[in-house]
Amino acid sequence: MLTGKQILLVISGGIAAYKSLILIRRLRERGAVVRCVLSKGGAQFVTPLSVSALSHEKVYGDIFSLTDEAEMGHLRLSQEADLVVVAPATADILAKMASGLADELATTVLLASDAPILVAPAMNHRMWQHPATQSNMVLLARRGVRRIGPEAGSLAEDESGVGRMAEPEDIVAAIEAHFAGAGRLADFRAVVTSGPTFEAIDPVRFIGNRSSGKQGHAIAAALANLGAETTLVSGPTALPDPAGVSVVHIESAREMLAACEAALPADIAVCAAAVSDWRAATAAEQKMKKDGNGPPDLQLAENPDILATLAVDSNRRPRLVVGFAAETENVIAHAQAKRDRKGCDWIVANDVAPATGTFGGDSNTVHLVTPGAVEDWPRMTKQQVADALAARIADELRPRAAE
Repeated sequence: MLTGKQILLVISGGIAAYKSLILIRRLRERGAVVRCVLSKGGAQFVTPLSVSALSHEKVYGDIFSLTDEAEMGHLRLSQEADLVVVAPATADILAKMASGLADELATTVLLASDAPILVAPAMNHRMWQHPATQSNMVLLARRGVRRIGPEAGSLAEDESGVGRMAEPEDIVAAIEAHFAGAGRLADFRAVVTSGPTFEAIDPVRFIGNRSSGKQGHAIAAALANLGAETTLVSGPTALPDPAGVSVVHIESAREMLAACEAALPADIAVCAAAVSDWRAATAAEQKMKKDGNGPPDLQLAENPDILATLAVDSNRRPRLVVGFAAETENVIAHAQAKRDRKGCDWIVANDVAPATGTFGGDSNTVHLVTPGAVEDWPRMTKQQVADALAARIADELRPRAAE
């Protein structure tokens, strides 16, 4: 719950501004006090009247309003907030935040605030991928600005790609995680694996799988949001690097293992990647051609077992090693057997049968397998699963009673 928490919501000028109305309602349902600043662009998409009706608060937008300044000066507006949320955060306002511009009330409030800031980017996928935007995000992350999203999906221009604003429920979950666990994993180090691995057959072909990396990336971000110094070892994905996380990009399972070992020592290891079990014993140096004699005789070699390697009892073993079991049948039984076989502490089991839509989708249904127990979690978005797992890890390593 967010009872009594002062949230300052900055609504900038993107089509996703309509989602901010839902976000206001969800935050107030959890007891938060929501004050809103509507940028000039934001006012083109939602009206002050609708924002005020949902927030039950005066809406601010004009920096030169003598009435507003007399009632609630922009400095006081920013300083009384426990958290500032920018949703949607357009490419424009992110650029202004990075540059320190204060050309209207929204940007002035952001520049004047010393409260934590959470941004929910929303823009066309080309704008998100532009080097200028990515550079701005790196700079903001270094300054401590946290981020949720953007997500992949349909965009306003009848295009698809990474640029959709995170759903209001996921933003609320991130806000709750911020207040519930901010700093709980400070002084802890974590390594997370994510995405598929690609095992080369020749220079253009590979053995791979359908993993999108969404769950692993979300877990890395959730651990970082709780204060952990987090390294994400990612196979090839279309996802942006999570804010506040050190990312190592790899392709093969052997490269992933080497990157994980280089990230040790760590307190937490979460192996969420879908690692290819096999690779070509010898990859062809040139593209293989059809010669009319049938398919080539492809000899396979077994890849290293990253989870089992990290779970080996040694001086560098993380305190908590968590694996994932992506199954299509007998999910819990296979997960329990995998936990015993690999020697890890926990297994997060999920059903990835095609009918579930888990691979590549935004939702997941998981079962947390621990020694002697199985916790069945309800179906949640992958961000919510990540936040719940990060909180569970914090409970294990730093119980609240000890704080």
